[in-house]
This record gives sequence, structure tokens and C-alpha cells, in this order.
Amino acid sequence: MFDLAGEVALVTGGAKGIGKGIAKALKQARAKVLIGDVDKENGKRTASELEGEFYYLDVTDRDQVQYVIQSIYEKYKKLSILCSNAGIFPQMSIENMTEKDWDKVQNINLKGTFFVAQAALKYMKKQSYGRIILTSSITGPITGFSGWAHYGASKAGQLGFMRSAALEYAKYGITINAIQPGNILTDGLIKTGEEYMRKMKEIIPVYTLGKPEDIGYTAVFLASREAGFITGQTIVVDGGQVLPETPNL
Repeated sequence: MFDLAGEVALVTGGAKGIGKGIAKALKQARAKVLIGDVDKENGKRTASELEGEFYYLDVTDRDQVQYVIQSIYEKYKKLSILCSNAGIFPQMSIENMTEKDWDKVQNINLKGTFFVAQAALKYMKKQSYGRIILTSSITGPITGFSGWAHYGASKAGQLGFMRSAALEYAKYGITINAIQPGNILTDGLIKTGEEYMRKMKEIIPVYTLGKPEDIGYTAVFLASREAGFITGQTIVVDGGQVLPETPNL
């Protein structure tokens, strides 16, 4: 089960962090993995590790997104899986947030999702098959976090887009779903410091932080042919963090 041999998968924001975890899991499931990222150094390294290919990809540049996805389709004659993972999460209070700050997060996280999905759907429709998996978050759709109002709005927006897109493309054999990660041990989380990570562990019922591969394994399931009857849905991967009515005492 969940064998992705012969499938071609593009992971945006796949150079490191959760994106790299997704790419590694797809590779383990035998998919051909393509990394799309603005981080050339780490992107090329990850692609090399996974015997894949790197594409410089700025998800906010619609023309470039369309060119890259067209190039992938022309080279491999298919694009089976899109993992739309590129995103940023700067922390900033609403009071200090500028329009530029707000727009940057929305452009990358939300508009970028639209651009890559729109471009991929064109070819998935042509081949009457596709799996699109969005990396959303528990922050925004389920929870809130001080300093992440712009981030939470973008992640909630992804799910609104997903549900309507799933309805629009279901008749073409295409499913569109999302993963909502909790606290995952990435470079970005590590930079928050040991104290923050300790506090996070204390409120997670399984008492550990997630690994990028935990998100990757969920992506493999949603990308599989076996998951073809699931569309427009989300899977929370957070170690039970959102379950308690109050923080663990």
C-alpha cells in the first residue's frame, strides 16, 4: 500500500524543514521527487540527496510558476502530486504590522498556494488524475497565537480555497487535501530557543515535538491512490495539542 512508484511529485518549499520531510517520505514511497524553492543551496542539496531535481521557484511569481510546472510536465509527461508547502511565519504584533508585512505573508502563503495549484491543475485535468496536498497549520484554522495574526489568516485562507477547489476538480480524478501541523522540530522552531520548545513539549499530550517526516508520512497517504475517496479534508498532525480544554497542568 501507498506505493508511489512511477509518480512525479513537486514539493514547493522543499529545500528544508517540513518540505524536506515531505520530500524524503515521498522518495521512500518511490516517487520521483522534484524540489521547488528559492533556496538554491539547500534545494540543490536536498534534490541531490533524494536523487531528484531542483527547480528555482518563487511561488509569488505567477509567470515563473507556470513556466516551471509546464517544464516539469513536458519533461516527465505527467505531474501526479503537488505538495504546496512554501510558506513563512514571521512573528509580529498587529499594532506594529505594516501593510507590507501583511501582504508579504499573504503573497507567499496564500497567493503562492493559488498560483502553484492553478498551474498544476491545468495538467492534472489533462491527465485526469492528480493529488494536491497543502501544508496549512493548526494556527489560524483551529487555534490562535500572539504575533501570528497575518500567518493565521493565510493558513485559514488556504483551507477555504481548498474546499472549493476540491469540489471544482473532483470530477477530473483530482483530490485536494491539507495537513495541519502542530509544533514541528524545524530550523525555524529551533531558533525560538530551548525555553519555548520546552513549554511546547509540556502542552503536547505525547510530550514531544513532531518531526518533519511525521508530516511527510501523512502527505504520502494523501498522495496515494488508496486515498482517492478523500478530498477537501484536513488531517491534524500535532501530537494531540489541540485536544485539551485547558493546558496540561
